[in-house]
Amino acid sequence: MSHSESTAGQQERADITDYNDPNAPWNQAWDQEGGIANWNDDVIKEFRENSGKVGGAYAGGDLILLTTTGAKSGKRHTTPLGPLYRDNTMYVSSFIDDKYPAWWYNIKANPQVTIELQDKSYQATGKTLEGADYDEFAAWVLANNPLLADFQSKIDRPIPLVVLTLHGEG
Repeated sequence: MSHSESTAGQQERADITDYNDPNAPWNQAWDQEGGIANWNDDVIKEFRENSGKVGGAYAGGDLILLTTTGAKSGKRHTTPLGPLYRDNTMYVSSFIDDKYPAWWYNIKANPQVTIELQDKSYQATGKTLEGADYDEFAAWVLANNPLLADFQSKIDRPIPLVVLTLHGEG
């Protein structure tokens, strides 16, 4: 197995190399209270209307819609995420500064998820990486993904890493 990051089907955003870059999508569209103003609703709608393609800050990049079951509420929640790849292994992470994202906790409690990729929907399993699995995978990620490495250098907790395994269309 090669230890190079696959870019098949995705374009690199080489112009964004720093987590604090004001042009990075996660640093835009904030409301007065410091939260994202309906960011996900608009992205989800555009994704579904255009077979997985969106414009704006995410134009040219690959996105998935990850639907999890709430760890506490039991309700379904959909979040747009940029998939990353280690060879053929799809994984996701997050740029939230002060906590792990809700979808990470949801997957930890219920690993059965749905992934929308382009115009198809797949049943999948998410695995939150921990222990030795996390250590090995994170070492590779931080050596091969400058954006996540930069983010990790700015926070005091380990970045969240979740591996996603697709099982088939559903």
